[in-house]
Amino acid sequence: MNKYLALSPEIQAALDKGLPVVALESTILSHGMPYPENVEFSHKVEEVIRAEGAIPATTAIIGGKLKVGLTPEELEIMCKADGVGKVSRRDVAVYLATGKTGATTVATTMMLAEMAGIRVFATGGIGGVHRGAEVTMDVSADLQELSNTAVAVVCAGAKSLLDIPKTLEYLETQGVPVLGLGTEDFPAFYCRKSGCKVDCKVDSPKEAAAILKTKWDLGLKGGVVIGNPIPVEYELDYDDMEKVIQKALESAKKDNIHGKDTTPYLLSHIKDYTKGVSFASNLQLAYNNAKVAAQIAIEYTKL
Repeated sequence: MNKYLALSPEIQAALDKGLPVVALESTILSHGMPYPENVEFSHKVEEVIRAEGAIPATTAIIGGKLKVGLTPEELEIMCKADGVGKVSRRDVAVYLATGKTGATTVATTMMLAEMAGIRVFATGGIGGVHRGAEVTMDVSADLQELSNTAVAVVCAGAKSLLDIPKTLEYLETQGVPVLGLGTEDFPAFYCRKSGCKVDCKVDSPKEAAAILKTKWDLGLKGGVVIGNPIPVEYELDYDDMEKVIQKALESAKKDNIHGKDTTPYLLSHIKDYTKGVSFASNLQLAYNNAKVAAQIAIEYTKL
């Protein structure tokens, strides 16, 4: 893999020493936030991880290489997003062979993390089964990746614009454990509860880490979803958000938006409809996930 995989010196040294490392995606930078707010976010989320005692590893595809750990200059490239594509598993070989620059989704970040030997990844919310998927067959590649790739994904649940019951059914079918940190109710991104139950409530990062180690010690393939609810003070009202989401979905249908363009489109419109309140909540849940992921990574390395 050395031909394609490029770890920064800091990440290589950390992994060689068995230090805790947390993977981060770059799609949230290139396709989820405007410039230069995304620059501030990229540095802040890394600072949150370092403050807990772990090391951040933001991922991307640049110059025909799978990058794990970005320099400030590379982070700037991802944030300016000039010609930066959104890369899922199906796109990886194309981007590497053609030298294109790509931002990593949840699925591709999991791939890169596993290749590098990183077990914990922090993101905002996982992708899932889209509403109306029984007609459109629109199911995020994140779910298939979770069934095959041995990385724990710390998230504020699934994005509330998805069909959460169907998403959890899919994960169950694929044998992916869904844990809730301090909660029995699966989080719904902007909201702390979705009305759907997790498979297991865990009360601490230490308990979550023990489950991860046990799963992989047994040779059970695939990842684990760790639902970490948005902090109470940043939670949005479930019913209010449902109305906003329905409005955004109607707009997407009218504009004939589908495939990997769907989620960025919906999040952008939800931000506009809520006058930026949803975006502020999105930032806070991402920081909270980074903090918890660092704590879990630290406990995992102890094991």
